[in-house]
Amino acid sequence: MTKYVITGATGHLGSQIVSQLAQRVAATSITLGVHTPAKAAAFAQQGMTVLPLDYREQTSIVASLQNADVAIYVPSKSHDSFSRVTEFENVIAAAETAQVQHLIVMGFIADQVDNPFDLSAFYGYVPRRLAASNLSYTILRNALYADPLVPYLPELIERHNVIYPLGDASLSFISLAESAAAFAQVAVTSSLWTQPMYTLTQQRSYTMPALARVLSDVSGKSIGYAPVTLSTFAQMYNAGNEGHMLASMYAGGAKGLLATVTDDYQKIMGRPAQALPDFLAANLAGKS
Repeated sequence: MTKYVITGATGHLGSQIVSQLAQRVAATSITLGVHTPAKAAAFAQQGMTVLPLDYREQTSIVASLQNADVAIYVPSKSHDSFSRVTEFENVIAAAETAQVQHLIVMGFIADQVDNPFDLSAFYGYVPRRLAASNLSYTILRNALYADPLVPYLPELIERHNVIYPLGDASLSFISLAESAAAFAQVAVTSSLWTQPMYTLTQQRSYTMPALARVLSDVSGKSIGYAPVTLSTFAQMYNAGNEGHMLASMYAGGAKGLLATVTDDYQKIMGRPAQALPDFLAANLAGKS
């Protein structure tokens, strides 16, 4: 039986990857490496193996990855590239020691050499480091997640404006659920491993006025575009000290570096990703 291992399996993306993979393979073939095993109790009840994993401890990573046919690595939610690169080095070394047959790694479109995003150094490091390893691997680069737009919409309605500091640039999106489905599909489809990197996006990107129109249409409220400055944005959304990181991401976006659109999702899934207006409408209907 093929052995699948997922790290970071209780996070937003990781938990959805687990659910998607469980629709494709037997639960008993899935091992989860998690920081807090109690959070994975529901998965354990389905027959999955749950093991403690600390990205700072290479021995615990090796124990989780041991003899995996396919391992999916979802990074921890640290806010600086140095921490993530250190973590990733531990994962690479552990994957080689554990003799992982194929490693699937989460990437992000903000990985360009001239991108000011705080984590672009990490995401740029990932493909170069994997290329230098002895591992068989696939990188799945996510566009921006569309999901946060749903809980954010009431605030935008109240402000009457989208306020992202993007200027004339555009953003591309993918939903968590469709990203997770693509991860699971690549995991079970070895013919897709011949391409080392895929970029998961919907079929088009959106300028901020275009995004405002979509949000207006799905909400029935008038929403325009009135960007704040990067520094103001950082101050407004500094919960958990994430303000600088978020502002730096939109600084990259303002340079046109978050606008990538590909047909890679269709290559993997055999259909295009759900369009942003349809995604928002379905999720808002679900909330109501």
